[in-house]
Amino acid sequence: MPNKDLILVISCEQGYIRNAEDIDTFYAQNDILFSSISDTYLPLLNLFSKLEKEEVPFKIGLVISPALCTLLSDPIVQKQYVDYLERRIALGNEELERCKDNPKLLKIVKASVEKLLKDRLDFTETYSSNILTPLRHLASKGYLELIPTSATYAYLPHYEDLEEVLNAQIETGLNAQRYFFKDAGDGFFLPELGWTNNIDKVLRSYNINYTIVDTRAVLFSSTLPENGIFEPVRSNHSLVLFARDRETPKDICDENGFMYNKVYRCQQRDIGFELDSKELDDFLGRDKARVQTGFKYWANSENEKEEILYDSEKAKEQVKKDALSFYESKKNRLNKASKIMEEKNAMLLCVISSRFLGQIWHEGIDWLEEVIRLIAKEQEIKLSLCKEHLQDQFNMKKISVYPCAASGTGYAEDLLDGSNSWMIRYIRKASERMIDLTERFPSETGLKSRLLNLGARELLLAQSSDWSKMIQEGKLPDYARTEFKKSILSFSKVFDSLASNTVSTEWLINMEKEHPIFPWMSYRIFSRKK
Repeated sequence: MPNKDLILVISCEQGYIRNAEDIDTFYAQNDILFSSISDTYLPLLNLFSKLEKEEVPFKIGLVISPALCTLLSDPIVQKQYVDYLERRIALGNEELERCKDNPKLLKIVKASVEKLLKDRLDFTETYSSNILTPLRHLASKGYLELIPTSATYAYLPHYEDLEEVLNAQIETGLNAQRYFFKDAGDGFFLPELGWTNNIDKVLRSYNINYTIVDTRAVLFSSTLPENGIFEPVRSNHSLVLFARDRETPKDICDENGFMYNKVYRCQQRDIGFELDSKELDDFLGRDKARVQTGFKYWANSENEKEEILYDSEKAKEQVKKDALSFYESKKNRLNKASKIMEEKNAMLLCVISSRFLGQIWHEGIDWLEEVIRLIAKEQEIKLSLCKEHLQDQFNMKKISVYPCAASGTGYAEDLLDGSNSWMIRYIRKASERMIDLTERFPSETGLKSRLLNLGARELLLAQSSDWSKMIQEGKLPDYARTEFKKSILSFSKVFDSLASNTVSTEWLINMEKEHPIFPWMSYRIFSRKK
């Protein structure tokens, strides 16, 4: 019997948003990370731990960006997250009092408060405030494959002609993976699955064996493989390519996707935006900015005026149906593919953004659990990891990869449109200057070395695609512009200081404290390879 393998890869990505000051001055921005921890990362880790304890077989690919790893392991951020939970628990107690005369609503409030209390217990005691360590344990047991990605999730095709930038992003990403997880693994996850000519040459130079590409990269190739996306292929430099299934995450988030079912919780409606400000007075920060509280009481509805309370039991029943639908769809496709391939082994890879697992789709984690349990129970297909499909690497079909991405309509045009295209000229000029600085100062030590390392870090942060995406999506765009400009101006100050041979030690120390990312950084990663 031929193998029919389903590969699930979950991508967890987070811009480097950090503030060591009073949480009240940084409230809306902190919510991006902290709500992700509560809605996705803790529930996901709890799910994996439960499956391991119950001896349910599963294998999942997991991409955790270096910026996110840095934030999750930062003691200041960890304390801020506990404060975030405490603030919401206090709000929950007020909600219990406010809703005491509405039994149906009170039941939902109680469940929300219990979830917050469990999050606090899990985070502080079960995982000792660091959720990366248990993930590393699960990887060592073979349940997870931790896949590295670029330093700051930069869209690499924008730097196709600047190989030094490609080297810096990739090398720093691999160093971060070793720093946090002790092993860089076999693969590399391209941000937005952005493929550009000769990126395979750069990846192979770092002993990377595989990457994941968009479906178009394979199906639009001038040397179309006969088995399409159902088996891995290789590039001209023998980098193994896994093409993602284009039906996922469309089956989750398309117009008729799972997440829009009427019984699921509406993630847009939150008491943080609906209650009178007086009722939230103790909860809101000093600037009184409205933020999500996590207290969401309503089910999805096509009619904004229609208010149907969320029923978790109905949602659980629907989760089982949607999990079965997903499982049957992938099983049928694998069976048909294997038959067409004359009973050869067939595989199908699905990339799922972590945002769909808890954040955008509240029931996403429950759905994933049902999918895993179905596969383990039925045993008609099995979960596998990318690294398990590399045995025949140098005999795979060689193709000319079609340049494309998984962002926008397939070409990442949303990362370079009218709202954010002004950013690229500053990044590219700074990148050229950084490369030049490595030539002018090839072996600096002491204060100048620290200054150059700071310049390299600030440039990597400026290259992050998170800023352009936040601006394009209208998600805290003013903050994204401010952070981008801050990094560019900081780099410019480094450049000017080296040109004038003057260094402000106080400014340097303050900037190192503000952005303590990549502590191992060496500015020489931007040097030209000889």
